[in-house]
Amino acid sequence: MQTNLQTVFIKRMLPADIDAVIKIEEASYGSHHWSKDSFLNEINNELAHYYSLYTPDGTLAGYAGCWHILEEAHITTIAVAPEFRGQKLGSVLLQRVIDGCYRKKIKYITLEVRVSNQAAINLYQKYGFSSFGTRKGYYQNNNEDALIMWTKNIFFDEFKNHYEEVSKELEGKIIVK
Repeated sequence: MQTNLQTVFIKRMLPADIDAVIKIEEASYGSHHWSKDSFLNEINNELAHYYSLYTPDGTLAGYAGCWHILEEAHITTIAVAPEFRGQKLGSVLLQRVIDGCYRKKIKYITLEVRVSNQAAINLYQKYGFSSFGTRKGYYQNNNEDALIMWTKNIFFDEFKNHYEEVSKELEGKIIVK
């Protein structure tokens, strides 16, 4: 069942969010997903920045996480619950990560994504990420390759102007609080 969302709430991920996060993990990644302890370790890591996205009725609909290391951010995860996919929530979460990088003066953002995850690849490309090769056999559950993606310097006009243009697509559709 898809719900038309007008307003979503994004906050720092807390230990109380983890059980709901694990349900989305299982739905998104099957039996090979992060553990509860992995998420607890991440949200207690001073380099990690994790966000939970909630609907107005208090349902956790998605989450995202990244590490900030010097001038670089590494996106570790973005996932949206199956019943909320197709509603631009992945875009909202990615924007939160990118906006956090701007606030912390992070210049570059990188990630790995399964070569078969075309929806995620399309999202990242839409927001200015480019492929810079693969990591062979990166995913342990099936030895699938990972596509390595990077942004250009997010403070350069080329990226900033594109990001502002793409971000405008959500204006009037989703209110983020």
